[in-house]
Amino acid sequence: MPKRTGDGTHRSCVREDGQPNARDVSVDGGNVVGRWTKSFSEASNLKVQFYYDHTHREIPNLFRENLDTFDWDFQHRFPLWKRHDIVWGLGYRLSDDHVGNSRILAFIPPNLTTELFSGFVQDEITLVENRLKLALGSKLEHNDFSGFEYQPSGRLSLRLTDRQSLWGAVSRAVRTPSRIDRDFFIPPGISPALSNGLAGGPGFVSEKLIAYELGYRARLFDPLSVSLAVFYNDYDDLRSFELRTNAPAIFANGLTGETYGAEITATYQVTPWWRLHAGYTYLQMNLHTKHGSADTTSEDQEGDSPHHQLLLRSSMDITDKIQWDATVRYVDNLPHQFVPAYWAMDARLAWLPCKNLEFAVVGQNLLDNRHPEFGTLPARKEIQHSIYGKITWHF
Repeated sequence: MPKRTGDGTHRSCVREDGQPNARDVSVDGGNVVGRWTKSFSEASNLKVQFYYDHTHREIPNLFRENLDTFDWDFQHRFPLWKRHDIVWGLGYRLSDDHVGNSRILAFIPPNLTTELFSGFVQDEITLVENRLKLALGSKLEHNDFSGFEYQPSGRLSLRLTDRQSLWGAVSRAVRTPSRIDRDFFIPPGISPALSNGLAGGPGFVSEKLIAYELGYRARLFDPLSVSLAVFYNDYDDLRSFELRTNAPAIFANGLTGETYGAEITATYQVTPWWRLHAGYTYLQMNLHTKHGSADTTSEDQEGDSPHHQLLLRSSMDITDKIQWDATVRYVDNLPHQFVPAYWAMDARLAWLPCKNLEFAVVGQNLLDNRHPEFGTLPARKEIQHSIYGKITWHF
């Protein structure tokens, strides 16, 4: 039913182009975290954490969701003999999702409860005392979408001198399927681009990554330290959008790709109470369609990530109870989405009346009234500047 505005006219919850009015979108919820830590020694401790989150989203006449997430984590660290530092843990997550479908889009089934069981183990081995270390480990998990997944990793670090170190790492990671990949549906006739509709891909599998990293750290002199890292990421089974003749389009794993780049950071301790930090990141992304894929658009997502990003941060402990932080960010343009490059600044003023209590005022995106960061027109939303208060209590 249309809503009546203050001037006596009527305003629909959905625009003439079928998109929802942004002012009618509502998101609310809350979360709570409980954490217990027990230290047995400097090299041995035990951590248990419980997390609960409730989120409600509603876009009138389009989509409604109530999502409850329960998460439990256990972690134990202990030394073994003289050269091994072991960390292992277990985790369990339950997600209870209830969706209100519409004639425009749907998740089928509308109500779904999923479980995720996980475990990990890592052994940091001292090969040469105070010189060479090797960390080996793996994460194992079982989820309701793709079943069993494994994610091993290895990291070798070499201390060249008291002020210089070199490290390299190889790891495997996955992005398991979500309800968007498997259960999302749009009926025929809703969009001209989807004349036959869209059906979630029942055979969608996890997206896979093999990551290679190489880094160097140095303390050039006491107040100044720098770090340089280069990376190469090899992706397989990335999500593709497959149009089909006389059948709904589906999500599939029809893309491969690679990203590579570098990151350099520097930290300068100007005084005992004032610290400066700078960072720069370069990223190049290449995507490729697999043989047999009918996807003709997803390769354009190469232009959805910025090539250049710059960060400058100043952190001051004005007194032992008052802190002042300011951060300036530069993000390069997104050519595929026609989002221009932008500068942004955030600031934080905090008062710590005692060890466990903090009051803070935070300002975000203070250089302009609003600016776009992602999304294509006309549905793109711009990020506004904001100021909010925050109270943190540690116990």
